[in-house]
Amino acid sequence: MCRNTTAITRVFLAGLLFLATIAILIPSVAAEADAPFTQRVSLGLSVLLIVTYGLGLLFELKTHRELFTGADHTEPDEEAWPLSLALITLAVVTVLVALVSEVFVESVQQAATALGLSPAFVGFIIVALVGGAAEMASALSAARKDRLDLSVGIALGSAVQIALFVAPVLVFLSYVIGPAPMDLQFWRGAVAMMLIAAMTASLVTNPGRSAWFLGVFLLIVYLIFAMTLYLLPPRI
Repeated sequence: MCRNTTAITRVFLAGLLFLATIAILIPSVAAEADAPFTQRVSLGLSVLLIVTYGLGLLFELKTHRELFTGADHTEPDEEAWPLSLALITLAVVTVLVALVSEVFVESVQQAATALGLSPAFVGFIIVALVGGAAEMASALSAARKDRLDLSVGIALGSAVQIALFVAPVLVFLSYVIGPAPMDLQFWRGAVAMMLIAAMTASLVTNPGRSAWFLGVFLLIVYLIFAMTLYLLPPRI
């Protein structure tokens, strides 16, 4: 049961990530279109992505919850937190992370200008590494304990949440608090990297088994992206 559950979780998350990549790919490919078209398409895609995210949560947590129930990895002396305490802790940590992220982004922008780094390298590599440090630490800790299902769920789940929920919400908020409307049109090279990353994640996680060379494979793919973005001229 646990093996089947783990496989379903991997396929589910990888599918959502690939779907989000396709949605981001569309306005970026149609770069020749005028700005009003891009903004309308981005708004429509944002609605679809948020609806998909909500339906995914409904599918995972309610209607087909039994398919995603894995093995119990709770330690013998570990007590579960009350729901109210967990929600309060999550809210406080979220606010603190948002404040720290704001200070960090401003500092990174100044450092990037001084060092001549491209915004693409800063956004895709530096900010992503620091912003996802806590999630990466949790995923690595789970992997060290041979809890591959939890490790993969953390890694893919974080990416799915950003692509299906955070990005569309930012598009809507940009019309209220932003200096200019935001759209889902990105640099084509970045979209290609996202598509490759989604396909790589699906390729690596589908077998359900891991080995040290898979880690090397993932690191090489990541280093290829990092080297390309680092060598880009700062104007990109």
